[in-house]
Amino acid sequence: MQQPELYESEQPVYDFEQSGDRMSQTEHNASILVVDDDEDILKAGRLLLRRQFDEVVVCSNPEQVPDLLKKHSFDVVLLDMNFGPGESSGQQGLNLLRRILDYDSNLVVIMITAHGNVDTAVEAMRLGATDFIAKPWQNEKIAATVSSGVKLHRSRLEAESLREANRALQEATTSSKNRIIGDSVQMRDVLGIVERAAPTDANVLILGENGTGKELIARELHRLSKRSDDVFLTVDMGSITESLFESELFGHRKGAFTGADANRTGRFDAANGGTIFLDEIGNLALGLQAKLLRVLEERMLTPVGADKPHAIDVRVIAATNVAPVTLRDKNHFRQDLLFRLNTVEITVPPLRERRDDILPIANHYLSVYSRKYGDTGKTFSPQAEAELIAYDWPGNVRALLHTIERAVILCDGAVVEPENLQLSQQVATSAQRTHETPLNLEQVEKETIAAALRKHGFNISHAAKELGLTRASLYRRMEKHGL
Repeated sequence: MQQPELYESEQPVYDFEQSGDRMSQTEHNASILVVDDDEDILKAGRLLLRRQFDEVVVCSNPEQVPDLLKKHSFDVVLLDMNFGPGESSGQQGLNLLRRILDYDSNLVVIMITAHGNVDTAVEAMRLGATDFIAKPWQNEKIAATVSSGVKLHRSRLEAESLREANRALQEATTSSKNRIIGDSVQMRDVLGIVERAAPTDANVLILGENGTGKELIARELHRLSKRSDDVFLTVDMGSITESLFESELFGHRKGAFTGADANRTGRFDAANGGTIFLDEIGNLALGLQAKLLRVLEERMLTPVGADKPHAIDVRVIAATNVAPVTLRDKNHFRQDLLFRLNTVEITVPPLRERRDDILPIANHYLSVYSRKYGDTGKTFSPQAEAELIAYDWPGNVRALLHTIERAVILCDGAVVEPENLQLSQQVATSAQRTHETPLNLEQVEKETIAAALRKHGFNISHAAKELGLTRASLYRRMEKHGL
């Protein structure tokens, strides 16, 4: 049996030009396999391609191809349609094409065919071949076709790498650290809606107080959807200024406005094929709501400075801590936009309404933070458990997590006691504030923000985090109250 020959160019020829374009070194560093039973074809292909590519392998026996695929990392395979005298149906080439693509679906396969077998070559392209070359070929044609095939293979590998990276990110964001914990009746109802809505492409609106875990619900919807292998992109609507809204969400073209020095991909295009999560949607100004509505209705967007719109394929999940009664006030939120967003509406209950979930969450994060600080094996005393369950948790799960982390730091022993939780101190402070402060929501909000700012030495980031707000939202409330 004749063994395949390996030919390598003795000196790289990086100045080889084709179609007027100078060839890159990356493109030169490629591996090509030529499979044909005609020794003249193999010789001609080798002589031509070895000037252009680092590695050229020629093979006259198709049975050797599987072994060659295991030994080499080919970019392009040039594959004849027929092998052996009298063969003209092309079935041998089609069968080998299937075997090659079963082995590596990213490989670029270019069929070699006689003029009379063009119909069979078209069938090969239907099965996954990239292109075909008719015999006798023109050198410029084959050089250009193989060069394009190399570029296509590299782009496929890059796309596969990006998909793998995205899968890794998805696994990281759905790890046990970020999983939804809760077996209360209320959370079972929520997760039941999630399971039914996730496989569809319906827009979902998630309602709930700060800290209830709305983003975790959004991620679970994405994880269980048909788009789970694609991107999940979070956009904090409260942090986007009105002047940059269209540029951030829809992108812009170079020169569209002062400072637009290059094209920018908007968030919707970045999430194309996947899910976009619009957090704090209730804080969006009415004028901007109209622009968002148009994109959701038409499923088309026009980047700033572009002439034509283009289609997008994005599932939209939105969330807000704004009360439902406020959302249904047309002076605060466009009702046609609300109609677009809440095809499915999910309300995440506050922690005080699902007290059965408090201890499972607390115990999980007690283990997490104990490992973080190198002090495993901690447990709650019965008195600490009772206080955890009795507390109303105005900051919900986020506040519970902060409390558990602080308790792990303050607890010297193996058992977390009530004094480590410091909940009684928080209850006393809250009761004193309620007793001394008039029950006016505006005044309560102002004093709460002022207290958070003083506590953190007017560090906006830290105060915003404790209040469960974004920096932009806190700034707006500070301006509203004159702080």
